Amino acid sequence: MVSLIQLKVLSVVARLGSVTEAAKELHYTQPSVSHHLARLETATGAKLVQRVGRGIRLTPEGRLLAARAAEIVGRVESATSELAAQIGLQTGRVRLAANASALSTIVPRTAATLSETHPGMELRVIDAHPVEALQLLRRGEIEIAVGPRFADAPVEGDGFRRIHVANDPIYLLSRQADDTVANHRDSGWIGGCQWCTSELTRVCRAAGFTPRITSTSDDIVVVQSLVAAGVGVATMPGLSLRAHRHPDIEATRLTGFDRELDAVTYGDPPDPPGVTAVLEALTSGQGSRLGDGWRSALVDW
Repeated sequence: MVSLIQLKVLSVVARLGSVTEAAKELHYTQPSVSHHLARLETATGAKLVQRVGRGIRLTPEGRLLAARAAEIVGRVESATSELAAQIGLQTGRVRLAANASALSTIVPRTAATLSETHPGMELRVIDAHPVEALQLLRRGEIEIAVGPRFADAPVEGDGFRRIHVANDPIYLLSRQADDTVANHRDSGWIGGCQWCTSELTRVCRAAGFTPRITSTSDDIVVVQSLVAAGVGVATMPGLSLRAHRHPDIEATRLTGFDRELDAVTYGDPPDPPGVTAVLEALTSGQGSRLGDGWRSALVDW
């Protein structure tokens, strides 16, 4: 029996003229694309694809079916989108993964906004490191990943779509007010995960030295407690400070080192209506809340 996925594979191969390119667009392996084509030939009893050198071309039967396949797939996707638009904002579930600082600050605000605008929507949240969240997104275990864009993180490849949420300022944590990174050339530093430590190193090298990492923790409460105890100094993004602030530390904003905070989806647009609703709730007004107003909020602490 001919399946919809087989028809979609054939239509993409016909449009791109390459099994390799079709595999990239569909996020399949090349053997998987070839397998679907072979199964389609078996189901139809027709030779649809011919090998030409290192490439392929469609037979007349293949071109005929590919044209119909594109029409069939397009109609099904259109009908699915119309149906989702009809019911997607009344009921539904969206799964979102973010790191602890985002889950403690902007995600609860997003959930509150969503409950007012789309009370039938269910938002499920997962605590995950930003790099892990992208892996969950690629595997289809979540619909949205929220987190900072690390400069040294692995290349994500095709299929990821980013929406900028806000810039998250980076702060120097120490026990003295109006501090500078240069003052701590000889101090011990508290690092975090691989990418957070790379970020810390970049800050220190801009001040002319390489930090001496003496302690490591990803827990914002632990890091701040260590700084308060005089064990070392650290850097930390503003969202983490909004989630938790130790009373015995000072936070000095470092200009020029803001993180880019993004919401990430995977696959071709458009997003399902539920995902679109969550993205709108997530991005609404965040820039102003993490900008100049954020600095005054620190002073108030």
